[in-house]
Parts: sequence; C-alpha cells; structure tokens
Amino acid sequence: MRNLIFICLAVVVASCASTNVDYDYDKQANFNSFKTYNYLPDMQSGLSQLDLNRVMKATDSILQSRGYIKAANPDLFVNFMSDRYEDASRNSIGIGIGGGGGNVGVGVGGGIPIGGRTTHQTLTVDLVDAQKDALIWQAVSDSNMNLNTNPQGRQDYFTKVMEKIFKKFPPEN
Repeated sequence: MRNLIFICLAVVVASCASTNVDYDYDKQANFNSFKTYNYLPDMQSGLSQLDLNRVMKATDSILQSRGYIKAANPDLFVNFMSDRYEDASRNSIGIGIGGGGGNVGVGVGGGIPIGGRTTHQTLTVDLVDAQKDALIWQAVSDSNMNLNTNPQGRQDYFTKVMEKIFKKFPPEN
C-alpha cells in the first residue's frame, strides 16, 4: 500500500512539471539604452490570434511595469514563435506473474502505461534592436499546456509563462 501511494505521488509530481526557460543575449548590447518597444509587424508566431493577443497582453503588462513604453518607432521589436508537440507518457506500472518448481520456472511480465499524452508548448521570444536590426535577447520556454481549458485559464497560463520568460530581462550587465 505504501508503494502504491508513493507511485501515485510520483506521477502527480511528474505531471505538474513547471516551465523551463533558457536565455541568451548579446553581452555587447546596452540594455539600459532601450526605453520603447513594439511588436514585429510581420510576425509569424504560430499562435492563434486569441492566444497571440493573450501573450501580447501579458508582455505589455510586464514591460510597462518595468518602465518600457509601447511606441510607433521603438527601440526594441518583440517577436514570438510558438510550436506544440505531444509527448507519450513515460510512466508505467510493471506487472509480473511467475511460478516454478524444481528446475523449471515460468514468468510473464508487462507494463501498463499511466497517464496519456502530454501537450508541450515551446515559446520563443526574441528582442531585436530596431536600429541595428539585430537580435540582442532571446528566451525559449518549454511547458506543459492544457488544451482543454477556458479562456481565463489560457490567459492565466500565458501570463505565468511570460512572467517566467521575462524574469531575467533585462540582463544584468
């Protein structure tokens, strides 16, 4: 019984994986000189228009709370790229049956998968120096995504992802 509780707890913890974010940036860029931003005009984000609006709303909130101003002629362009993929469950419970006597033994074993397929979303955020047309900062996040949620749940999801993405922006020089 104790093992069954441990296995169930392990499955719950594994299924609640958080968002992982990797960062990269140009060390030569002076991030203190950037005061304004806007979105790349010809962005091909891979998101639905509804989800893109949610991501932009969260980004506006974060950047404006840090003193950046959305402008028609910005210092920075923000670009989003998204991709989704499914991952099969790696968790299973093993079952075995065996028996024998003397020098003869028989055994049968198998595994029963736990959980279904998990949908992951990779979201890449690029910040481009508008004057130099050069990428100066990039974050790539990977997180589990629940496709069967209501609009508020999706907004909450994207808000949390964007908060994690911009957690280390601007980088400390």
